[in-house]
Amino acid sequence: MKALAVSLLSASLAFGVGSAAEAQQRCTFLQPIGGNGTTPIVSKRVGRDKLIGRDNWNTDFIVDRPYSSFKFFFTANSSDAGAKYPVSGFMKFSDGTNLQVINEVMNPPIGTGRMFGPFPAIPGKQASQMNFKVGASSDPGALGFSYRISVQGCQ
Repeated sequence: MKALAVSLLSASLAFGVGSAAEAQQRCTFLQPIGGNGTTPIVSKRVGRDKLIGRDNWNTDFIVDRPYSSFKFFFTANSSDAGAKYPVSGFMKFSDGTNLQVINEVMNPPIGTGRMFGPFPAIPGKQASQMNFKVGASSDPGALGFSYRISVQGCQ
């Protein structure tokens, strides 16, 4: 647990979270839906798309109170130098609508972290979930890629 906290602190500093302007902003990790309740960080491996049933590409994080902005964090645990990984993120709202805030194809080196955002809350909309999606695309080298993701809500 202590190593995880140090890792998160290091990642925060690497992403510039330690700047004076952001120091005033208080951010809280959102809990993943269906998680074990002990960690807000989800580790996954890219699997094949399924014709029947569900793939494991989507991860939803619950928004339990109003926030002024959101940050998405992604770290590669494994990588293939030639493979590309589609990464997308969505803000989901209580009225059933959503807004795509991330749409990229990445090839991150192992251990490389990336912060997306901050994305401001949408006036007049109540966020209910943040969705992170990492897929396999048609690139066979993308299968088996492992990664860690998390989302923060900031006030």
